[in-house]
Amino acid sequence: MLTELACKNASCPSDKKRARFSDGGNLYLEVASNDSKRWFWKYTVGGKEKRLAIGSYPAVKLKEARAARDEARKVLQTGADPTQRRRLDKAKVRATAVTTYEKVAREFHALKQREWSDAHSTKWLRLQESNLFPWIGGLPLGEITANVLLEPLRRVEGKGLNETAVSLRQYAGQVFRYGIATGRCEDDPATKLRGALGAVIVKNMAAVLDPRKAGDLMRAIDDYRGLPATREALLLSALLFQRPGNIRAMEWSWVDFDGSQVVIPAASMKRTKQAKLNGEPHLVPLAPQAVASLRRMKVLTGRGRYVFPSLLTGERPMSDNTVNTALRRMGFDNTEMTAHGFRAMARTIMVDQLRVNPEVIEEQLAHGKSGPLGTAYNRTQLKEQRREMMVLWANYLDQLRLSKPMTS
Repeated sequence: MLTELACKNASCPSDKKRARFSDGGNLYLEVASNDSKRWFWKYTVGGKEKRLAIGSYPAVKLKEARAARDEARKVLQTGADPTQRRRLDKAKVRATAVTTYEKVAREFHALKQREWSDAHSTKWLRLQESNLFPWIGGLPLGEITANVLLEPLRRVEGKGLNETAVSLRQYAGQVFRYGIATGRCEDDPATKLRGALGAVIVKNMAAVLDPRKAGDLMRAIDDYRGLPATREALLLSALLFQRPGNIRAMEWSWVDFDGSQVVIPAASMKRTKQAKLNGEPHLVPLAPQAVASLRRMKVLTGRGRYVFPSLLTGERPMSDNTVNTALRRMGFDNTEMTAHGFRAMARTIMVDQLRVNPEVIEEQLAHGKSGPLGTAYNRTQLKEQRREMMVLWANYLDQLRLSKPMTS
């Protein structure tokens, strides 16, 4: 039997590479020629002699080595191989280190970041970091139950951020499904929370949908006495019904007067990152009224980058509040009309009053296609129909503008 002093004084003869000092129970201290000392336990499994490395001396003292031997012996008595069990335990520790919710979420985010838009990618991670990582980020995926996940979601909901809570449940579900696919967990507790949070009441953007009220709006635009650029921005919002961001950030390089169209680059459209990089530009045919509006703006801002530059600096486009503020000055409050409402106005009135094919309008609205054709659908097939529609819509708005005003 060894003693602590014997372990301390043990050395390897100069004529040998190593020497072994037995403690009993097949535990021994092996001393190498460079004076390094290591503990080993010798055992037999399946008729084959093996040895288990216990640690280095003096980091592992004699008493600790004996305790490790006794634990290994217990494992052997169950019929398991202590060496294999240790490897399995180490693998579990390594796996646990990369199966926490935060680590898997960040891994998933890094994977999807290549295809998500920058805005969605930033929002997805920011909401996780603010609301989920502090509470469940350090927990292994497999230990997170529906009740555990519900707690931080309830905290968000309790702040009146119901829509955020619902989004976070969806984001968490993405992480768990990725965890299942990569072998880090076997269950998605987020799916069990469907219905556990308050429903999100979606409020549509206010929009003028009645033709007579649309006539009032067009007359108000015609009579607008504010800045000329703001008036033209209002008019083009009605004529083109593109997203407000594409109107206010329109660049002169997009405007093709010869072709009577605006060509919005794919990178400037509301699309996935993949579609922004590889997608086709969005074509907006121009009716004569829209061409006339842009020619008026060409005189004002044609030497700069933007059709509607900021008043403070021409290096930036018009503020995103400009059109909405102008609508308020014209007497349309935020329950009646918004900059985004021009899109709904055009779609609704054209279908109801002009009987335009909704598919043609959807193409012009640049709404993503669903179904088997998806984005592979050839948009040029509807180019002429869209051009005819834009002329029809511009002429109809003129008719509404010239019609009899609504009586209050």
